[in-house]
Amino acid sequence: MKFSLKWLFIFAPVAAWLHYSGGNPALVFTFSALAIIPSAGLMGEATEHLSSKVGPGIGGLLNATFGNMAELIIASMALHKGMVEVVKASLTGSIIGNLLLVMGASILCGGARYKTQRFNVQAARSMMTTLTLGSVALIIPTIFHFTAEKTQQWTPLLERRLSLFIALILFGSYLSLLWFTLKTHTRLFEGDAPGDVMDADAQAHGHAPWTMARCVWTLVGATAVVAVLSEFLVGSVEAARHAFGLTEVFVGVVVVAIIGNASEHSTAVLMALKNKMDLTASIAIGSSLQIAMFVCPVLLFLSYAFGRPMDLEFSLPEVAAVVASVHVTAQVCNDGESNWFEGLQMLGVYLVIGVLFFFLPETH
Repeated sequence: MKFSLKWLFIFAPVAAWLHYSGGNPALVFTFSALAIIPSAGLMGEATEHLSSKVGPGIGGLLNATFGNMAELIIASMALHKGMVEVVKASLTGSIIGNLLLVMGASILCGGARYKTQRFNVQAARSMMTTLTLGSVALIIPTIFHFTAEKTQQWTPLLERRLSLFIALILFGSYLSLLWFTLKTHTRLFEGDAPGDVMDADAQAHGHAPWTMARCVWTLVGATAVVAVLSEFLVGSVEAARHAFGLTEVFVGVVVVAIIGNASEHSTAVLMALKNKMDLTASIAIGSSLQIAMFVCPVLLFLSYAFGRPMDLEFSLPEVAAVVASVHVTAQVCNDGESNWFEGLQMLGVYLVIGVLFFFLPETH
């Protein structure tokens, strides 16, 4: 029987009632976070079913657009309220979480059932190389900050301009990646489409595949729910982090990132348990790619629209954690095989990074 977290929807009305009645902000934050998890998962499920209806080309574009919609909505709400540090921390946290937590948990769970699991090493290497480009582009503003800040020519405006140019390069590279995967080298990424797998599972359990109308309305409804809950979540994050004794960076890197990655967590682990590691790698690594090369630039562009220009300068611990995550994942993907011990090691690295951000004091 398929494990479901849809029962967490019961916390949505509770969060709304607490929010509008002026209840405890820490409880508003907690219940909103719990309710976002199944909402994000439903968005991912609807997107996968919709992808199977419209063909691989448009389906891939839909996955690219909606795969990280929950993270994008939460970050946009936080950005609109001026919580720039939380937004930037959630971006690095999503990259780290997808690579180490999602991939690690998937490999561990799949490896517990299958002694050795294999995946398309060429596709994995291609994605990891592109992700390396994305991580380098995110590191450069930090290097620039610590180097140029010591000179008289440095200004925050100059740093924002550098970040804007890098965001444009990342966005252009992302469009090129879509063209590469969906047009010129589709054979490299061939395999069972997630939607096809889900429809086959539905038929095997006696359920009819989703119709186009159901896919669209589910996606619209789940997106609206995530948007409302994100407003509750962001509005109570300051009070909640003080109540729980958490730093701003830890909330962004760990808490918000895990909430936003809920759909990737469940789907990637489920695919690994079915020995479909190509899909698992595509979900985990591909989602990190989308964060680095699509969500980051989009949020930076939105920051100008909100009148709160953001830069891509991250803290040294965040940069180190992203580099370590990319390196460890590249090592695991290098031979096209995985086992449960590699998944356990990846989770161990994630826990070490989580402990770092938990004990890291505020820098401002």
